[in-house]
Amino acid sequence: MHPRRTLIGLVPLLLVAATACGGDDSSTTTSKDGKKLDKVTLTLNWYPYGEHAPFYYGKAQKIFEDNGIDLTIQAGQGSQKTVQATAAGQTDFGWADTPAVLAGVEQGVNVKSLGVFLQTTPASVQFFADQNIKSPADLKGKVIAGTTGDALSKTFPAFLAANDLKESDVTVQNTDPAGKIAAVISGKTDALLGYASDQGPTMANKAKKDVEYLRFSEHGLNFYSNGLIAGQKTLAKSDLAKRMAKAVSESWAAAEKAPADAVKSMDGASEQLPPEEVLTEQFKTTLTLLHTDATEGQAPGANTEEDWQTTIDVFKDAGLVQNAKPVADYWAQDLAPKS
Repeated sequence: MHPRRTLIGLVPLLLVAATACGGDDSSTTTSKDGKKLDKVTLTLNWYPYGEHAPFYYGKAQKIFEDNGIDLTIQAGQGSQKTVQATAAGQTDFGWADTPAVLAGVEQGVNVKSLGVFLQTTPASVQFFADQNIKSPADLKGKVIAGTTGDALSKTFPAFLAANDLKESDVTVQNTDPAGKIAAVISGKTDALLGYASDQGPTMANKAKKDVEYLRFSEHGLNFYSNGLIAGQKTLAKSDLAKRMAKAVSESWAAAEKAPADAVKSMDGASEQLPPEEVLTEQFKTTLTLLHTDATEGQAPGANTEEDWQTTIDVFKDAGLVQNAKPVADYWAQDLAPKS
């Protein structure tokens, strides 16, 4: 959802070599303390931004190392590509949006979630405060930048319906993901469909104007967002998958307690990393998304079957999932973080 950024040393996603974990010397390394570690790759949903701070903090605090993992974090090129690369074994683990996981499984892609961490969707309509949009009803007659076929555009009609609006009440202008922010700043559109933990802070920083949101979750529509995923090759290594899920959960818990340090740990992650104040705001918003009512007080990444079913039903109704499968086909509960 960001403009394409240059990442120092980034190997194109489709050229990432499959990483074998455990076994020969090429798949392991040794820590300074002499501990044997499994080399593991994690491919993000996009280029690094504030949401990803816990991964860098977990590395800095040696949380992954303590769980026997030598972690390499790689930029992604969208959740859909991350899902495909993870299933193909081009990366050991992925960080991807749950709708992309549902769509991938629908298409026969062999991938499962090891836990959704952003359990309250950051999906939202975003606009400058001077638009004076205070409720969904105020969207009537507005032009909104969206991207045809993505999860946001597919769920936006459900958001409108939940708020007694018709699709014809607004105009969704098909816009490349990288051009949404520019469309709003230039006045070509009144708002955009995006994530409150992503585009909004960047838009506010670039325009030096206050940005406000109509969050789907606050107006009748919630569903799972980003989480940790693995393909069949990695899932077969159940011990590794469990250790990775545990390390990610511990990293998020640690970052939640030290958000400023977590953001600072991202220094050097990308040549064009957003300014620290943007990263800080992105991560601050991300931390409001970690739980539903059912998982409040539990470890980051601990899910429930009921919440998974709610998400599946939302996307079935939105047409993203034609043949809904049992929750177990999407979520490897036995390998996921425990409460």
